[in-house]
Amino acid sequence: MSADKPSRPEKEHFAKIEAERLAKQRRQSQELARLAERHSHHLKCPRCGADLTSEEFHGVQVERCCECHGLWLDAEQIEAVVAHEDVSLLRRVVTDVMASLSGERKGPGRR
Repeated sequence: MSADKPSRPEKEHFAKIEAERLAKQRRQSQELARLAERHSHHLKCPRCGADLTSEEFHGVQVERCCECHGLWLDAEQIEAVVAHEDVSLLRRVVTDVMASLSGERKGPGRR
């Protein structure tokens, strides 16, 4: 066997290493693309793509869209509303958000 010519097992070994390297590089590239895509949607309205503004009403953080007037609550925000003793909290939050959209700010509802 010549030192210049790799044997079949050597070729297979290096081909396997190269395939693993390429697969790892592909996974990393896909993860970076996924993160970039996710970042491009951060605080964007899922309905129209406009920027969301974050405001607090009665202790509940609400993201709202100034373009389509959509209201967005994440799971933690919804759990906070459901767990709250005051069953009318969601109604008050939505009423105050709607009033703020129409410019009819009433009283100390927004905190």
